[in-house]
Amino acid sequence: MNESLLAKLYAVILLYIAMNYFDIFTYFRKKKDQNPVEILTVSKPLWMYLLVGIGAGIFAGLFGKGGGIVIVPLLIGVFHYDPKAAAATSLAALQLPVGLPSVVIYANNGHLNIIFAGLIALGILAGTLLGSKLGVKLPSAIFKKVFAVFLLFVAVYMFTKHI
Repeated sequence: MNESLLAKLYAVILLYIAMNYFDIFTYFRKKKDQNPVEILTVSKPLWMYLLVGIGAGIFAGLFGKGGGIVIVPLLIGVFHYDPKAAAATSLAALQLPVGLPSVVIYANNGHLNIIFAGLIALGILAGTLLGSKLGVKLPSAIFKKVFAVFLLFVAVYMFTKHI
């Protein structure tokens, strides 16, 4: 598949997700804010969660990115998760299965500088702690809008880079 076309398709998908988060498509429909405790007990068939993982994997395989950009919108839109619960679930689902196998493969092939990786990991740890504390304090509606702004920036970057 043409790289430029793939990048533009990725940008369009991100724009769609961001517009959804800004409630552009549901402007006239009222949504009630859900309680995160209710979200964690929503029962959906287990196979649907497997499909989310498969979809995120395919998306990541196609675009080289994916994970949270796919999982969070699906958990919010299809599973009706609160945005914070969706982010937490996505983080938990991604960390070990995505990172550990890749690290082992790259390390076995001599491509890992453990000192630099450790320093970056310390920075990620500090940033994640700060980001999580900020995210938990934000109202869910604002949290969702902040994520939408992030998606818009990524989409515009991807589109303009490949014009």
